[in-house]
Amino acid sequence: MTGPVPHSTFVEFCGERFAVVPGRPFVIGREATLVVDDNPYLHRRFLGLHDESGLWWLTNLGTRLSATVTSADGGVTATLGPGARLPLVFGHTTIVFSAGQTTYELHVHAGAPTPSALPEQEFVGGDTTRGVPTFTDSQRLAILVLAEPILRRDGTGASAIPSSAQAAARLGWSLTKFNRKLDNVCDKLDLIGVAGMRAGGGRLATNRRLRLVEYALSTQVISRADLPLLDAEHERNVSS
Repeated sequence: MTGPVPHSTFVEFCGERFAVVPGRPFVIGREATLVVDDNPYLHRRFLGLHDESGLWWLTNLGTRLSATVTSADGGVTATLGPGARLPLVFGHTTIVFSAGQTTYELHVHAGAPTPSALPEQEFVGGDTTRGVPTFTDSQRLAILVLAEPILRRDGTGASAIPSSAQAAARLGWSLTKFNRKLDNVCDKLDLIGVAGMRAGGGRLATNRRLRLVEYALSTQVISRADLPLLDAEHERNVSS
């Protein structure tokens, strides 16, 4: 038997807390319980939280966008595709998703029910991340510069991802060098099955920078502690 759904559950976004009440579905989107943005690329009703069988469930209500869901320690990561749902069995869960050129991050805080009581067939949809490859220093810089706006932000919220030209200038690299490093990173992730790195037929995905940032944040490949590396790299290149 699973225990009761905790009554102290809330969603944290942009420094604010929004209570999630058992028996009342909580929707995240453009026109929802929690309105994260008026971004036209974001679904009106994108993600839904509801209680069932003593657990909180997260459901992707959209038809185009996916969300990356990660436990607080980064040990468990899953991609929640359209129509999929999964139980939030951790006390603190991070959710990252992108719409258009904007990436959003929010946190769900809840109790931690025992996941072993959940029937295995109840996990519907979602692709679990297969692993984190090893990146070179320059490849990590390419990831870090794309995630910089989110890492410098104080708390959860929305951030625009830099263009390749902006990222190259920030590092003091040529655009060709940055794109080459980005290609290498995306190739590594594509090989381990991370979605969004390729558009099919070997072609590069147009939104791969967004998916890369989602992946990097959810797996904690980079962190705020790495940000000084960007200034050091820029100074090294512009002064040489």
